[in-house]
Amino acid sequence: MPELAPYAVSGANSKGRRHAEEPPSQRNEFQRDRDRIVHSTAFRRLEYKTQVFVNHEGDLFRTRLTHSLEVAQIARAIARALRLNEDLVEAISLAHDLGHTPFGHAGQDALNDCMRGNGGFEHNLQSLRIVDLLEERYAEFDGLNLCFETREGIVKHCSLENARQLGEIGERFLNRTQPSLEAQICNFADEIAYNNHDIDDGLRSGLISLDQLQDVSLFARYEADLRSAYPNLGGRRLIHETIRRMINVLVCDLIAMTAINLARQKPKDLAEARLGVPLIAFSDELREAQREMKRFLHKHLYQHFQVLRMTSKARRIINDLYLAFVTDPRMLPLQYQSDGDQPRRVADYIAGMTDRYAMKEHRRLFAVGEF
Repeated sequence: MPELAPYAVSGANSKGRRHAEEPPSQRNEFQRDRDRIVHSTAFRRLEYKTQVFVNHEGDLFRTRLTHSLEVAQIARAIARALRLNEDLVEAISLAHDLGHTPFGHAGQDALNDCMRGNGGFEHNLQSLRIVDLLEERYAEFDGLNLCFETREGIVKHCSLENARQLGEIGERFLNRTQPSLEAQICNFADEIAYNNHDIDDGLRSGLISLDQLQDVSLFARYEADLRSAYPNLGGRRLIHETIRRMINVLVCDLIAMTAINLARQKPKDLAEARLGVPLIAFSDELREAQREMKRFLHKHLYQHFQVLRMTSKARRIINDLYLAFVTDPRMLPLQYQSDGDQPRRVADYIAGMTDRYAMKEHRRLFAVGEF
């Protein structure tokens, strides 16, 4: 592993953990964070939480778990090239979706609507709540007791109202400073992964076509190059090769543009890297290419009538479960019954469900003959 840059997060400049612990003997602090995340209950549940397609719609579509692994792989490659902390970006990448509800963004939107009068629901904040409070694995503290920099990287977005309640984690939103460069990398790796892999899953499902993708300049360029170089190439191999090239050019562009920004700004240390504008960035050309890809996916995949039918069912399931449990908390498992903030505990229970568990719980409550 190359020597870390002076503005990288390291064990020496880390703000540490909320609860003091003996340092690890055979690994560094961020490797410990990664290992705790991988062994958590919330991480295992990601295997059965939807990315775009609900779990029962096919075994080959991506889940939150496979997405998180892909984000970690991309983020590590970028961090290594920039001499930043690979172990930290891996930990953040693996934890960033822990708080996602069943049924993806449709589930989150529905649960947020349900919680509107009780603080709302946001999956980044739920991920932090899981690693800080909800995981029950250790004798001396709740949660996983992760390092500050890992916890900070998990919270990608946050309203000012919520930021005021997060203490030191929320200060950057209030002060308009940046998270660590490692956290910024994870945000970009997340975007690269889901855009490109949603195209792959959309093609596999048949909801979008190669002809439609001619409107996406990045895809059209690399598909044309491949057809010229390999006239007989087709099917899944053509798709995989095209997407592989798109991911590669995005990663290489991000590394090159960030290197230019770092050379221009010359941050001396981690504190300086947090000031001013974000230093991790695409070139103007590739930033627009990513936006074009997002617009295409929103129009042709996320708004496809078959996807909308499933998301409509998902919203109904979340709404029904929330109303039933808030109306009569006695139907909740005992650990989720609360004398205090019962709506938040209902949200914890629902957000922790996998797709198939949520559907099964809905049948138990509302289908005649199901118990």
